[in-house]
Amino acid sequence: MAKSVARFAHRSEADLAHFFDFFNVRWQYEPQSFPIAWDLDGNIVEAFTPDFYLPEFDVYVEVTTVARRFQTRKNRKLRMFRASYPHVQIRFFNRSDIAAVLSRAAR
Repeated sequence: MAKSVARFAHRSEADLAHFFDFFNVRWQYEPQSFPIAWDLDGNIVEAFTPDFYLPEFDVYVEVTTVARRFQTRKNRKLRMFRASYPHVQIRFFNRSDIAAVLSRAAR
């Protein structure tokens, strides 16, 4: 899906997609949701949808722009994801990580 139009939840996701495009990294935006919690009947009650999938690297990327002190919910979902899918690679980028990546690319 590289270099295609997607509706992003936040500007930082769009910026990261442009970064991927600039370096010709193929990406998919929110291609899959992973169940992370089930009720007693086995029904899915919570899922986690990583922001990007990079097929060439077989890695998912999750982006957050909230301040670190507000990341508790996101971190909980990430821990649940990793516990349920230990074989799936995922990288987590916060606001400062995104800024660092984009500033390096601008040089």
